[in-house]
Amino acid sequence: MIPYGRQTIEDDDIQAVIEVLKSDFLTTGPKSTEFEEAVKSYTGSRYAVAISNGTSALHAACYAAGIGPGDEVITTPLTFAASANCILYCGGTPVFADIDSKTYNIDPADIERKITAKTKAIIPVHLAGQPCDMDHIHEIARRHHLLVIEDGAHALGSVYKGRKIGTLSDLTTFSFHPVKPITTGEGGMIMTNHEDLYQRMLLFRSHCITRDPKLMTRSDGPWFYQQLDLGYNYRITDIQCALGISQMKKLDRFLARRKELVQNYNEAFRDNKDIITPYQMEGTESGWHLYIIQVPHHDRKKVFEQLREKGIGVNVHYIPVYMHPYYQSHGYEKVHCKNAEEVYSHIISLPLYPGLTDEEQSRVIETVQETLRQV
Repeated sequence: MIPYGRQTIEDDDIQAVIEVLKSDFLTTGPKSTEFEEAVKSYTGSRYAVAISNGTSALHAACYAAGIGPGDEVITTPLTFAASANCILYCGGTPVFADIDSKTYNIDPADIERKITAKTKAIIPVHLAGQPCDMDHIHEIARRHHLLVIEDGAHALGSVYKGRKIGTLSDLTTFSFHPVKPITTGEGGMIMTNHEDLYQRMLLFRSHCITRDPKLMTRSDGPWFYQQLDLGYNYRITDIQCALGISQMKKLDRFLARRKELVQNYNEAFRDNKDIITPYQMEGTESGWHLYIIQVPHHDRKKVFEQLREKGIGVNVHYIPVYMHPYYQSHGYEKVHCKNAEEVYSHIISLPLYPGLTDEEQSRVIETVQETLRQV
């Protein structure tokens, strides 16, 4: 089976982890700080907080932004559930704006339509690594005094108008799950240019406990510490961060290979009228986390099943979040985003990862073409 995504782990990655296993620090320590510095340097952001996974990164970002009961946060339905769940974790209410049918990203015009007096923030998601229309989103946010939290789980290395994702908004989150641009096994990071948000997230990832005398209400001695708020154990390990540091050195190589594979797909499918290939917005450079095609609606299930049977590990990204049973039973049963539902009914993600060989990709292309001819 050729999977839709897969990590690329090399000998130097393994050696980096072994060295930490032989060191004095296993959990959050010097490698965690070094990893934060590496991602800050790459993106150009002022502050970074390494954290246990991409979902906890979103949770920490919403906490830092002050999302709470009574607040509405607008996001896209065509994403993994964590992009909306993080709002619920803080007591807020997700509001779903429809997508742009070309980019599959959140439609700024529908964001505008969904804003109310309760709206506190916007969470745009850079689906598949394709940056959202951030100029338009920021213009809306400024007029309505809203925070912007970018879900960049797919977008480490993606570029919007000459700037890397991670520097544009109040907060940006990354994920380092194995299929993402780089991996730490599990892991995440939050980027910000605001020191106050940075300090809140540092506390949040470690129970909101501090030993800093400037933050405590009193000190009984050098052993003393205080819990200032309700935080979580979202710490990342130095084992994971050692892998992340090693992977960051290869990120540009990984991205270049993804781009090459995408060009191969685009060329192969250019004249196939049964396939709609991904759209790239002018002024952006996608990191190509996913290669999502559209096939005829009435054939999608057949195509998907037959490709799996033939050893092509296709996937679908994503089921609109409000269609999940949890959301249906919690007030979202009447929510409909026309474009998201239409796109969802057509999409299939093809294998795309740096370790995909030319021979494997040729097999994917030939199998997709053959399957579409047969259904």
